[in-house]
Amino acid sequence: MKKFIVSERGTLKDFTDDHFAQGSFALSRLLRDKDVRVNGAKVSKNILLQAGDEIIYYTSIKEESRPFYSILYEDENVLIADKFAGVNASALFCALREELAVKFIHRLDRNTCGVIAFAKNERAEDALLAAFRERRAHKIYETVCFHPFQKRSALLTAYLKKDAQGARVKIYSAPQRGADEIVTEYFDAENFGELSRVKVRLHSGKTHQIRAHLAFIGHPVAGDEKYGDEALNRKYRLKRHILVAKKLSFSLSGALSYLSGKVFLSSFSAELPILPQ
Repeated sequence: MKKFIVSERGTLKDFTDDHFAQGSFALSRLLRDKDVRVNGAKVSKNILLQAGDEIIYYTSIKEESRPFYSILYEDENVLIADKFAGVNASALFCALREELAVKFIHRLDRNTCGVIAFAKNERAEDALLAAFRERRAHKIYETVCFHPFQKRSALLTAYLKKDAQGARVKIYSAPQRGADEIVTEYFDAENFGELSRVKVRLHSGKTHQIRAHLAFIGHPVAGDEKYGDEALNRKYRLKRHILVAKKLSFSLSGALSYLSGKVFLSSFSAELPILPQ
């Protein structure tokens, strides 16, 4: 059983996704069995919540013990976690904050698994935020895309514009009003028929940059339901994009300089999907 007090207006599903990862995994079952109560009343569907509402999830021991992250590294200043796919970064933060009072530094998309960093004090928070802001946090991703790459590597420049209302972004080849320049590097591309596996390094960090930019050049991330190839996703029965935040390292000075040169490596890999028989 887990109990929460709602801080702002929103839906039950969104609140669960953002605050209780294991409850998010089990939400369909919880609603079906009316094992969610809002202000004491049993709930069987996604409802609108108000600030101050009390939510109780009657999750089982098995559901509450379902893993959704592992710890790759921890000391008195930082915690580096390996986030599972299907988990909102904010829900992971809530769980870690409850245990360790960590501070949020950066995000990964819900269905992107891999390495994510948290600070454990204000000094570390300032240092890590500055590293991400100043491009001294070095991230390498692995992904599986559709369609073979003609080049094994390339440095790509484009322009990204957010569509906040549609919760997506649009990529342009030339400058546009309101669009930010993005630089995406891919390398070590391997082709496997209509699938390809590739590594990606971001030289700018914008919302959905990898997924949108690769789709723009004709290589949508396999399983991506927002920017992807719907027909091929159906063919391979994919409902979650295959994208892993594989490596994270830092160039740091001062109190956290001892972290420079360390490479934090995810246990997850971008696995090729198997075509259903």
